[in-house]
Amino acid sequence: MAAISAKDVKELRDKTGAGMMDCKKALQENDGDKEKAIAYLRKKGLASAGKKSGRLTAEGLVDSYIHFGGQIGVLVEVNCETDFVARNEAFKELVQDIAKQIAACPNVQYVDIDEIPQDFVEKEKAVAMGSDALKGKPDNIKEKIVQGKLEKTLKELCLLHQPYIKDQSITVQELIQQAIAKLGENMKVRRFERFVLGEGIEKVESNLAEEVAAQTKPKAEPKPAEEKPAAKKTASKKKKGKKK
Repeated sequence: MAAISAKDVKELRDKTGAGMMDCKKALQENDGDKEKAIAYLRKKGLASAGKKSGRLTAEGLVDSYIHFGGQIGVLVEVNCETDFVARNEAFKELVQDIAKQIAACPNVQYVDIDEIPQDFVEKEKAVAMGSDALKGKPDNIKEKIVQGKLEKTLKELCLLHQPYIKDQSITVQELIQQAIAKLGENMKVRRFERFVLGEGIEKVESNLAEEVAAQTKPKAEPKPAEEKPAAKKTASKKKKGKKK
């Protein structure tokens, strides 16, 4: 694989407007060939999306998705630049696909990494640094290993970094960038909420077999009342007088 320099990445970004990481990946996938990298970015819809990323998104849609059976529900807000695009069927389909993606990802809590609280990041880093697997390794090697693990952990919590459920070769972020290239407007997932039926409710665990046995167990017949002994009749004996 050809060595990819920061200069190469910057030149490709200037030509395409794609993100730095996307440009680096495009060059790596195409052995450093810039023309092939540009074609790669265009195919994924990334070449023009980067140039629109700073534009204001104040329109859009709030949409919902209820998973089959009513056990999981999702609310999501996706923004675009104009009401015209918000009414577009392609944009509506994108929002619905994102809602379904959220329903399918129980671990996702944030839109992107920059939303994750810093104290959580520091805690995860400390846990990774204390791993037994790192004992005896030089500090610079530890730092690289921990950074890699930390990035993986954080991405697993973020919607934009999930493999798209309908096409595992792209992420949700790349799906949105394709829609930006197609519809010509900047788009962003602003927020979402995922509801799971019964979540947070402490349920009483029960043993079904024991419950059935208890219900079908014959009831003990009541004991007959003990008969009280009859009271003795005290007959008053009359003294018979002597006959004269």
